[in-house]
Amino acid sequence: MAAKLTEEQKKDAVLDAALPDVAFDGWTLQGLIRAGEEAGLEQGEVRLLFPDGVRDAIAHFFARGDKAMLERLAKDDLASMKIRERITHAVRVRLEVDAEHREAVRRAAAALSLSPTHFTGAQALYRTVDAIWLAAGDTATDFNFYTKRALLSGVFVSTLFVWFGDTSEDFAETYAFLDRRIADVMQIEKGKAKLAKALSKFPDPVSFLGRLRYPGPR
Repeated sequence: MAAKLTEEQKKDAVLDAALPDVAFDGWTLQGLIRAGEEAGLEQGEVRLLFPDGVRDAIAHFFARGDKAMLERLAKDDLASMKIRERITHAVRVRLEVDAEHREAVRRAAAALSLSPTHFTGAQALYRTVDAIWLAAGDTATDFNFYTKRALLSGVFVSTLFVWFGDTSEDFAETYAFLDRRIADVMQIEKGKAKLAKALSKFPDPVSFLGRLRYPGPR
């Protein structure tokens, strides 16, 4: 008798079946249900796995990418690298693990930029940059914790947009852009001063980022 699949494995099975079509059809509930059927799951079970439909499926897709990134990074000698090199390397690895599904990532980012899914997108971005900083050995717990993640969020998002349209060999243009962005903003002390000046125009950024770190009922 075949072993019973866990909920995580069922979600992965649906994603694996859905991703080849996502590049052409986008992220749709109908596509998820069809993928579920290909994976041997009933429509009702797919809806239980992803109660918020596409939003939950995309969140799982990004979370799975973060997990794959961390598994790759665990095999690398990050301790021998400078902090700037660790962050650059981690961002590259995060892109590499989804390189096969770049169009699905682009369509997911576009879908999550629309209200009311924008919070899911912000939360997914936060989790990615948080995972990168933790893998790099970050131990900050004060305001510096949030400024580091805010700075890296800007780097990551701008690099993603270059990556989406990059036709160069082995994404050379993307990685050159990433190197420049890291050189510009990953000097934390200088970056904190710039960020503090920018954030002075907006209300309470710490509480907003704190909501992403510790999400509660919305």
